[in-house]
Amino acid sequence: MLDSFDELLGAAMIHHETARGLAKSVMIGERTSLEIVEHYLARADTSDLNAFTLIDRQGALAAAQGVDDARRAGQELGVLAGVPVAVKDLIDQQGRITTAGSSFYRKVPDHSATVIRRLDQAGAVIIGRTGLHEFAFGFTSENDWFGPVRNPWDPRTSPGGSSGGSAVATAAGLASVTLGTDTGGSVRGPAALCGVVGLKPTHGRVPLTGVFPLAPSLDTAGPIARSVGDAAQLYQVIAGFDASDPWSESRHVREPGPAADPARLRIGVPQPWVSKGPVQKAVRDSFWLAVDRLESVGARVEEFASDQLQPAPELTPSVAGEVASVHREFRSNPNNRYGAVVEARMRIADAVTLDEYIAALEWRARLRQAFAGAFEAYDLLITPAVGAREKVIGEDEIDIDGQPQHFRFVLSWFSALVNHAGLPALVLPLQTSAPGVPPAIQFIAPWWQEHTLLEVGLMMEQSGLSAVVAPPGF
Repeated sequence: MLDSFDELLGAAMIHHETARGLAKSVMIGERTSLEIVEHYLARADTSDLNAFTLIDRQGALAAAQGVDDARRAGQELGVLAGVPVAVKDLIDQQGRITTAGSSFYRKVPDHSATVIRRLDQAGAVIIGRTGLHEFAFGFTSENDWFGPVRNPWDPRTSPGGSSGGSAVATAAGLASVTLGTDTGGSVRGPAALCGVVGLKPTHGRVPLTGVFPLAPSLDTAGPIARSVGDAAQLYQVIAGFDASDPWSESRHVREPGPAADPARLRIGVPQPWVSKGPVQKAVRDSFWLAVDRLESVGARVEEFASDQLQPAPELTPSVAGEVASVHREFRSNPNNRYGAVVEARMRIADAVTLDEYIAALEWRARLRQAFAGAFEAYDLLITPAVGAREKVIGEDEIDIDGQPQHFRFVLSWFSALVNHAGLPALVLPLQTSAPGVPPAIQFIAPWWQEHTLLEVGLMMEQSGLSAVVAPPGF
């Protein structure tokens, strides 16, 4: 029981502390993991944002007790000791049901996904499984079977998708850090719309063994956090080669260093990708203000032209051909129901021909060549993260300065290309005094350069260009 005002205040602030700070407090005995986990479970239990498909109270408390027992026994603790983590409900966790946000898929795995085992080894406490767009095949997390996940900045609006529950749990302080997946922007879009940090690693950097696929050659798993340092910590835990994953590559995972020196950065703004995008004026103005601020701290930022670096018709068959393959057996059973929007997209996927898929792969190869050429001149590329600051639940269109645009077009314009090239990218909320969720920026780095992204993210935070703020009331 808390018997002093200071103790009460300290408990109330637990969810505003960094994951690294919580782990340190457990390691030195300042707090118990049980205290921290109970705090987060209470918040998750009383939330009306529909961020979770499962809150694992019994399992979380048992894991927290195990961390505390290990500390008292003098055992070495992992870097996430006692930290409450939530994971997207398409990542297998031993003994817990994986639903993939669907009406019919129910799997109780005998083995946890590689990323879950690595979280366990680091001492993390998994408190629950987060909601998502059905089978991760969408950008809203408006789920026909579990209900819509709601954005803490405005519950009338979507957190984006497909990792909407993970972003909401992070932004609303229902978990310290979370894990999502990203096939066309499913970590970065929700991070942007919820005002938090999202990292999409290089394809092949984080093992996908035990993760239900959407499009395997594009799928990635990555952290969503309230600071760059926490994102870096979670990334370092889950990254690294795994022979059981055919997409995994055996490459050294470089630890991020201190904040990048902006004077040493050459940053490119790809055109017409940025100028042609469906972007609201407020988002566009914030992006160019961020460019000015980067230049003011010493970075060299230049626009450059590349007709290849923009969305193309081949995007759809490139993804959909793989989606159809993943779901072919499910779709042969008429009892397997899909939500109306996902069903419509599945029919498009079913119709993709082999010739169309091969042509899309050729386009993808040319896209990679174009990115490689850009990175000969620039260390990083930047774009807005998404073209709008909010998407209203139940509405298919977003107003772009008087012109209605389909939400998928607005929310995927700047993210999907990154997956098709296999590149890493970091989304950060921009510092702003305007009310509402902050606009967000996306940094894109060369393959295997996650450490560069994280060092630049630290620089953005330390220079005051980026900041995560809690939604009102959280």
